[in-house]
Amino acid sequence: MAGSGLRVNGSLTIPDGELAWRFSRSSGPGGQGVNTTDSRVELSWDVARSAVLEDGQRARLLDRLEPRLTGGVLTVTASEHRAQLRNRDAARARLAELAAGGLAPPPRRRRATKPTRGSKERRLRAKKQHAQTKQWRRRPDHS
Repeated sequence: MAGSGLRVNGSLTIPDGELAWRFSRSSGPGGQGVNTTDSRVELSWDVARSAVLEDGQRARLLDRLEPRLTGGVLTVTASEHRAQLRNRDAARARLAELAAGGLAPPPRRRRATKPTRGSKERRLRAKKQHAQTKQWRRRPDHS
C-alpha cells in the first residue's frame, strides 16, 4: 500500500505525495469506540495541479468529474468500516475508480436503427392478445 502510489490504470499512478489524508471520528458501527477512534478517512487529490497528468488527461478529468471537484480537488470519504486501515483501503479504491472512470474514453455513439418488420409484427400481435384478454375479462352485456 505505502511507497509506490495509487495505481489508477495501466498508464497512470498517482504518487503518494499528491494524496492528502484527513482522519476524523466516524458515525455508524463501532459502539463506544466510535467516540474515541479517528476511523473516518478523507482522501484528496488535486487534479488541477497534479504533476503526473498530461494536459489531455487533466482536461478530461476536470470536465467529467466537475460536479465532484471543489477547486480542482477530488475528495472521497470512507467510514463504512470500524478500522481506519480498512477505510483507508476503501478510500484509495474509490479514488482510483473515480479517476479511472474519468479517464476512460467515451463510449461509442449508438447508431440509430429502425425496428425490424418481425419485431413490429410481434409487438402488434402482443397488443392484440392483451386487448383480447381484457375483452374476455369484461362483464357480459345484459341487454
